[in-house]
Amino acid sequence: MQINISLEPQPMDKATGPIQVGWFLTSDDRGVLFDPPERLTSRQTNTGHSKSASRCPAVIQMESRYFVIKAPYDLQIGFARDKDGRAVLVDRSGGAGSVRRSKQGQIITLVNESEWRYPDRPTVQVGLPYCFIADETLYLTQIGPFAHYRPDPLPGTIFGGRFPVNVWPRPLMWAFEWHDTTKDIILRRGEPLFYCHFEGVGPERPIQLVEAERTPELEAYMAKISGVVNYVNQTFSLFKAAEGMRPERLLTPRR
Repeated sequence: MQINISLEPQPMDKATGPIQVGWFLTSDDRGVLFDPPERLTSRQTNTGHSKSASRCPAVIQMESRYFVIKAPYDLQIGFARDKDGRAVLVDRSGGAGSVRRSKQGQIITLVNESEWRYPDRPTVQVGLPYCFIADETLYLTQIGPFAHYRPDPLPGTIFGGRFPVNVWPRPLMWAFEWHDTTKDIILRRGEPLFYCHFEGVGPERPIQLVEAERTPELEAYMAKISGVVNYVNQTFSLFKAAEGMRPERLLTPRR
């Protein structure tokens, strides 16, 4: 009998096929305003020529991992200081605005001045109910809409961020650092607000986005990690503890 023994490293079993990512809204309040995330694509442009950028495999591969979150509101906000020198937001739309002035404070907020990264660059936030979940290692990177052209650029930059949605599902927000406060922040409903980029352990698996159910297990898990940023400085240090509390399955596609 001959026994063949190989000393070469053998490939380990690994997951194949698309990585399933679930998205859901954490609240049904005003739910009709929030469009589903859309895959970034420029392939509806010129595809007739074989050398068109719209048919470039590198472009298609890149775009397949980005999903667009659109602005749910029309807003035009200015910056000022009150008589006591405190930083305040100013509604520039007045009576012509689509959002009632009494509701704007629930939508857009000015971060406390002591928390700004730079003393001359205010930080504003728009809270959103979008949340993503996965049942395997998956990182979400939130970045500005680099592929969207605005004839009137925003007067600042968008805060990015990267975190594992399989361990830390949390509602996203639009955070903006206001470089030129002499110019208003203008958001238009339906325009790209930011992009979400997804990456798993390996780069070769595609992303499949599905709407997820807000199951009791998911709601209970999110309650355990909700709001902890108010009590600790480094929430990433809690990932290991959160993973220990996590049910084996959190993503249930909505039927």
